[in-house]
Amino acid sequence: MSDIKKVLINGEWVKAHSTKTISVIAPGTGKKLADVYDCDEQDVNAAVLAAKKAQKSWWKTPGAEKARLLREIGARIRSKEKQLAELMAEETGKPISEAYDCIEWVAACFEYYSEYARASYGNSVPPVAPHQINFTIKEPFGVVAAIVPFNFPLLLMSWKIAPAIAAGNTIVCKPPHQNPLSNLVLAECYEGILPPGVVNVITGNGASTGEALINHADVDMIAFTGSCAVGRHIAATAGKHLKKVNLELGSVDPFIVFGDADLEVAVRGVAWARLLNAGQVCTSSKRIYLVKEIANEFITRLQAHVKTIKLGDPMKTDTDVGPVISEQALQLIEKQVAESVKQGAKILLGGKRANPDGLQGFYFEPTILVDVKHGSLPTTEEIFGPVISITIAKDADEAIEMANDSKYGLGACIYTKSLEIAMRAMENIKAGTFWVNDPLTDNDAAPFGGMRASGVGRELGEEGLDAFREPKHVHIDYVMEAKNYWYPYKNRKLPH
Repeated sequence: MSDIKKVLINGEWVKAHSTKTISVIAPGTGKKLADVYDCDEQDVNAAVLAAKKAQKSWWKTPGAEKARLLREIGARIRSKEKQLAELMAEETGKPISEAYDCIEWVAACFEYYSEYARASYGNSVPPVAPHQINFTIKEPFGVVAAIVPFNFPLLLMSWKIAPAIAAGNTIVCKPPHQNPLSNLVLAECYEGILPPGVVNVITGNGASTGEALINHADVDMIAFTGSCAVGRHIAATAGKHLKKVNLELGSVDPFIVFGDADLEVAVRGVAWARLLNAGQVCTSSKRIYLVKEIANEFITRLQAHVKTIKLGDPMKTDTDVGPVISEQALQLIEKQVAESVKQGAKILLGGKRANPDGLQGFYFEPTILVDVKHGSLPTTEEIFGPVISITIAKDADEAIEMANDSKYGLGACIYTKSLEIAMRAMENIKAGTFWVNDPLTDNDAAPFGGMRASGVGRELGEEGLDAFREPKHVHIDYVMEAKNYWYPYKNRKLPH
């Protein structure tokens, strides 16, 4: 039992009460990296109570001090950049280049919210009568439960921890059971900086640890990124107790290449927007719509480009695409591709498992599906893997119409040189983020989140801070006097 990774509760690394464990498997090799606890209700209770105990004093910590502490966390993350990036690449399968990018984004998120911790508290409001003052203050909810998926375990956790604690909440984090190790190292960045109990990190499955966490009576808010099915379950559970929620869920995001696009740029952009992190990105461009006039040339160029993309060991610097997360994920991708073919799609490239350099990990070849019918599986169901699905539209209007024809609305990308087309597409496609000529670029200062079935609430930006706090209106009359509209009403003069 001594080799099992400990959890962080109330500022201390402790063994869990639970005796159950989960093995963490490296997607690139299929080999076990470590064992972690599958925490039970007693572990969850200890973490939540630690967070609850710490919350009031943390809330009352001055904003300038919170800002200083968040900046220190950002600096410590940067000091552990190599360790975090290598561990993340190993346990997630994302290429080491992408892992280094993630660590930079994680540190930047803490630094960004350090500024808000100092500067954002509330607003003044014009009064309705003389000698009155009105203002709002924004208060934390209390204890936040943060649950994130395997594809971006550190980044998506930082998007919750940084604004939550900047707002004065305390937090209990449950990293993904498939790859929690980098989050445990990230937790070392809080030691000696944050007071005990402000951030707690426990490990476990969703069905055990996660379920206990979202049902705990002292959890005031749940912040979750993951599948729509689990998001609906969390929303239903939270609704029974009127807990607050912030949910960033899945999507089948569109990418339109219009007729005036620079195809050399568009081909590379589309490939990156779909194959990034082996296609395991919530905002990955899973529906590619090509206007007919450029479709044939685009597809020819895309096929040639994808052939140059290197599938391989995520630890090597020349790897472009790594493995997917698990054998179960591989099997689902195979099933979805097979069903897509049954529905009329053709495999232009890839379409099967691979073992690059003899590696026995969970690799799927970068794949291109053509002749994909709008309304078929690739345009309605999220394929969480390196599969580019191409549908041809007769013109710009049809492309926009098909792009908007979805129950989801997380993101959308387009390539065009025309401001008119760009604005028309933006106004007619429901999406939380709309990218023009620069796919999937996030901005810490801008909100991120979904419309329709892709979620509730926003992360990042001031909106991402407001997601973790609620406004209180304060009304002050500094002259204590009786009001002429009080009882008895017989003294009032009515207008008619």
